[in-house]
Amino acid sequence: MAPKLQGIFTPNIVPLDGRGEINEAELRRYTDWLIDRGVHGLYPNGSTGEFTRFTPEERRRIIAIMADQTRGRVPVLAGAAEANVRETISACEYYHDLGVRAVAIVSPFYYKLSPQAVYAYFKEIGDHSPVDVTLYNIPMFASPIDVPTVQRLSEECERVVAIKDSSGDLPHMIRMIQAVRPNRPEFSFLTGWDAALMPMILIGCDGGTNATSGVVPEITRKLYDLTKAYRIDEARELQYKLLTLFDKMILSADFPEGFRAALRLRGFNTGAGRQPFSDIQQMQLETLSNALACLMADEGYADQPIGGCPIGGEKIDPDQVGRIVKGVLAELKQRGLS
Repeated sequence: MAPKLQGIFTPNIVPLDGRGEINEAELRRYTDWLIDRGVHGLYPNGSTGEFTRFTPEERRRIIAIMADQTRGRVPVLAGAAEANVRETISACEYYHDLGVRAVAIVSPFYYKLSPQAVYAYFKEIGDHSPVDVTLYNIPMFASPIDVPTVQRLSEECERVVAIKDSSGDLPHMIRMIQAVRPNRPEFSFLTGWDAALMPMILIGCDGGTNATSGVVPEITRKLYDLTKAYRIDEARELQYKLLTLFDKMILSADFPEGFRAALRLRGFNTGAGRQPFSDIQQMQLETLSNALACLMADEGYADQPIGGCPIGGEKIDPDQVGRIVKGVLAELKQRGLS
């Protein structure tokens, strides 16, 4: 039996070069960096990896690069979601040949499907995939996977070995664990919501696929270790710190640009994302980068921005920043300078 999926799996940003193409050298360096800093596994082609913004061929290349660079040091959970069952199973076959530990497949997106349709989709994949399958529940973007569907798939499909849930809903996670674990004790439950990593582990999760681990893997891994050791006071303090950074990265810019900006502060040439941005967004990202630098400087992971950081814990109001930026652009336009 293959080892159970557990620990922190990193959903990584994909560095791009000046032409917007995959920067293979930087992706390989990033892969080594993450492993050296203690993540338990890698999760390419997830939401943080912007899988929908790459072609099927590019998605396969990303997995091939990272699987080759990893060389079995940690397990790879490969995002294998394609637009239909046939292409998804084809991706499963390709990733199986690369030696990944398992694939993660998001519930069907764009079309809103019934629970029966979601079950049928995953049943078809589970019956024909040569590699273990992790269900990926992200109801804000795709058809939700309800508890009866998870339970039924866990009982009928040996290849379905885990669920990654990004809803952040603790009661939902408890209900899934209660429904599945008695009959499938080896089934893994992973949370994709960094803001609740500690409580999710305490209620029985085996780990997480956490975007913060792609930026501050030291903190996310330490939080996991402290929680598993029931060092509650220390874990709670670290969860609060992680939440502050997570909120800043996910709420202050269109996802996942906050994480890309933070990763640049760790010394990586991430390049610009493939989603175009307006001038206002670009200026807001610069402001966000300074705020992130201040947060990360407090933990010793980045230098303070030029000009220093706010004194006394002053908080930056993103709405106020937006109003200032709009005013500046309007003034520049009036003067014929933009």
